[in-house]
Amino acid sequence: MFSPNRRQMLQGLGAGLSLLTMPSFLVACAKQGAPVASAQAPLGQNPFAQWFGVDEALIREVLTELGARGATAADLFLQHTRSNSISMEDGIVSSASSSIDQGAGLRVVIGDQTGFAFTEDLSRESLLAAARTAAGIATGSAVVPPQALNVSPEGKLYAIAVPWADVGITQKLPRLEYVEAKARSLDPNIEKVSIAWSDSEERVLIATLGGLIATDYRPMTRLWVNVTANKNGVRQSNASNVAGRHDFAWYTDERLDTVAKEAVDRTMRLFDARRPPAGELPVILAAGASGILLHEAVGHGLEADFNRKKVSIYADMIGKSVAPDFVTIVDSAEEPFERGALNVDDEGNVGRRTTLIQNGVLQSYIHDSISAKHYGVEPTGSGRRESFRFPPMPRMRCTFMEPGPHSKDEMIASVKKGIIAETFTNGQVQIGAGDFTFYIKNGWLVEDGKITAPIKDCNIIGNGPDALKRVTMAAADARLDTGGWTCGKNGQSVPVSQGLPTVLVSSLTVGGEDA
Repeated sequence: MFSPNRRQMLQGLGAGLSLLTMPSFLVACAKQGAPVASAQAPLGQNPFAQWFGVDEALIREVLTELGARGATAADLFLQHTRSNSISMEDGIVSSASSSIDQGAGLRVVIGDQTGFAFTEDLSRESLLAAARTAAGIATGSAVVPPQALNVSPEGKLYAIAVPWADVGITQKLPRLEYVEAKARSLDPNIEKVSIAWSDSEERVLIATLGGLIATDYRPMTRLWVNVTANKNGVRQSNASNVAGRHDFAWYTDERLDTVAKEAVDRTMRLFDARRPPAGELPVILAAGASGILLHEAVGHGLEADFNRKKVSIYADMIGKSVAPDFVTIVDSAEEPFERGALNVDDEGNVGRRTTLIQNGVLQSYIHDSISAKHYGVEPTGSGRRESFRFPPMPRMRCTFMEPGPHSKDEMIASVKKGIIAETFTNGQVQIGAGDFTFYIKNGWLVEDGKITAPIKDCNIIGNGPDALKRVTMAAADARLDTGGWTCGKNGQSVPVSQGLPTVLVSSLTVGGEDA
């Protein structure tokens, strides 16, 4: 795979810098002769034509260049992202920033080989030069480009009433001040409140050598609240956050009250918490945020590229039992307004709901177009990339276990000595074998079928596929966590969602006070 670095692209393709802090970049584009409009103007399905002159005629020209030397598949990925962030410390704004990032990623696929190039300059000359670079891996006959392009309708999974471009900082600041005051009011020992706000809107256009044009408007926002409390000279800190593909109206008083209360409750509980005993113990994974363990220790192992390379322990297990028969695990793009939701993936495929494990039996991997062709199946709409600077690969979206037949109370009553893992901070996973370690920030000790004390600062250690087989109960309280989860893989980060019902794992290694 060829992926020129920034210096190479600037020298070889004449790419212009496009990571700016104000919409004045449009003035620079006008000097190149591209038709432009205000970044705040109402947009059609293809703002790249309106802003930069990348219309269907130019797209066909680029696709022709991508297929000029032969290609199994090829695509053009256009992206424009406007982002805003605000940080507040103790009621005072410590920083605020806005940025715009734009560019194009161009890919040619020949069998299992990929040629890739990107440019930050959306002029005709730079797009065609990048297309020639990406096509450099091919040596065959030209592929006839599509005579007509089929423009698919935009999806509605996260249609918002008011775009973030129309929401100014004067509207956002009262919301930050509200949550700061709320957190302080909940306990007299709170001495510091830090708040981080972000919002963004991303527009993408994907055009394929097969004649498809897909577009998507992708909003995103996140609010993070961190509090520090001082009690008798001892300090403790913890946090809560909410995120999703929502608009400004999502930040109701009720939602802000909830995130402030969670941050304070998690912090104050640490003063009475202790480390649990060490050893092999039953572990109850709390509903929601415990989905991080499912995501890391199981989900990555089901991404098709790891299985094609025989890296994953699941490489030869399609159709085999990998979990108890009450366990069904799904990776879905179709969860409205969730952080991991996608109307279309970054290859232009419609986002789908994919059942990975059904009634304990492995049914499917997570596919992009390349892996789907290799396995002779349909893509699952899981081809994702961090930005136009990267080629797509199979990635999770919203990964969760469906409700089970048991109850949380039933699980607690069955545990003689164990823990409940509630919130997590750090984790490490070995993708191939699935070995993991996760750090528990908040949890509970369970003794003789009852919750007896809060716990903190311990690790749980195990193997993902083995832990999946050791699931002995799953409750009917499944939910997706609304936190701002971001997944890293091969140097790329993408937003995801994850969830779990309350689940009992019969035995995991707990690194506690006797360790």
